[in-house]
Amino acid sequence: MPNPNRYKMSQERLDALKEELHYLQTVREKEVSELIKEARSFGDLSENSEYDEAKNEQGKLYSKIAELEDLIENAEIVDNLEQDAPKDTVTLGSVVRVRDLEDGFEDSFEIVGSQEANPKEGRISDDSPVGRGLHGHRAGETVTISAPAGELRFEILSLENR
Repeated sequence: MPNPNRYKMSQERLDALKEELHYLQTVREKEVSELIKEARSFGDLSENSEYDEAKNEQGKLYSKIAELEDLIENAEIVDNLEQDAPKDTVTLGSVVRVRDLEDGFEDSFEIVGSQEANPKEGRISDDSPVGRGLHGHRAGETVTISAPAGELRFEILSLENR
C-alpha cells in the first residue's frame, strides 16, 4: 500500500523535477544573487525598492527549491499498471472513455498520479473524486460518483491499460 505522505509520479515527472531543481540551484540562484548585489550598490537599503524586490525574489526562489526537494525526496515512482489489479479494470495508468448519463457527453481520461494531473489535458488524479470513483470498474459498467459538483453518473465505454 502506498505511503500517503508520498507523491505518486512517473519517472519522467521525477526527472523533470530534478532538472528544474538543478536549474534553480545553479543558474537562477546566481541570477538572484547578482540582483541583490546590484541593488545593494544603490545605497541606503531602508529605501531601496530594488533591494526589497530582489530579496522577495530570493525568498520565492528558496521556497520553490524547498518544495521541489520535498517532492523529489518523497517521490513514489509508479508504473502505469497496478501489479495486483485485474487487467480489465480501471487502475492508475488506464485511459478510460466514459459517457455522462445526464447529458450524453463523452470524454476520455487518463488516470495518473497527483503530480501529473492536468484536467485540461484529460489527465486526472487517481486521488480525485472521478479517479477514485472509476477505480476498479470495468467497461460496460455504470458508475455513480459523488463530486463537489454533485452526483455524476458515467457509463464506462472502454478502457485501455498500457
